Amino acid sequence: MSGLVSLVGAGPGDPDLLTVKGLHRLQEADAVVYDRLVNESLLDLAPNSAQRIDVGKMPHHHPVKQPAINEMLGSLAAQGKRVVRLQSGDPFVFGRGGEELAYLRERHIAVEVVPGITSAIAGPGAVGIPVTHRDFASSFHVITGHHKSADGQPDWPTLAHAEGTLIFVMGMETLPSIVAGLIANGKS
Repeated sequence: MSGLVSLVGAGPGDPDLLTVKGLHRLQEADAVVYDRLVNESLLDLAPNSAQRIDVGKMPHHHPVKQPAINEMLGSLAAQGKRVVRLQSGDPFVFGRGGEELAYLRERHIAVEVVPGITSAIAGPGAVGIPVTHRDFASSFHVITGHHKSADGQPDWPTLAHAEGTLIFVMGMETLPSIVAGLIANGKS
């Protein structure tokens, strides 16, 4: 008997913004593998008998490496468990959902994706900032504030001249270099 891994986006933090399908998967879970930024009140939606496994990463500190998380998801599913991989925001917006999906599919493990609301849209929306507006911005661009390699840099000239709203996520640590890169390339 094989289980199912559900890659569930927990949304931007407010438990009321979890999707109905995400709620159903949590209520049916045998195991919940969750990240540091997930609102922990969501864990209470899983049955009391469900395993709760914290694999949260912090900046520059990953106590559980991604390959171990991938193996854990596969192992739990191989035991016939319904596994929820609960990630903040959406698992495919700067999360590791794509890597986890590929790992599980390569091993023929049943997996589904339950999208979540990304903070890239929810954050501005919560304070009344539209990411598009027909008078000001007909597009938006979501850019990571940090890269996998230390020398990885965004294409500053292209970003500085892009039409639309620029949304940087996970960029607090690199905010000074983001601002400098944009200004040095012509952004006001």
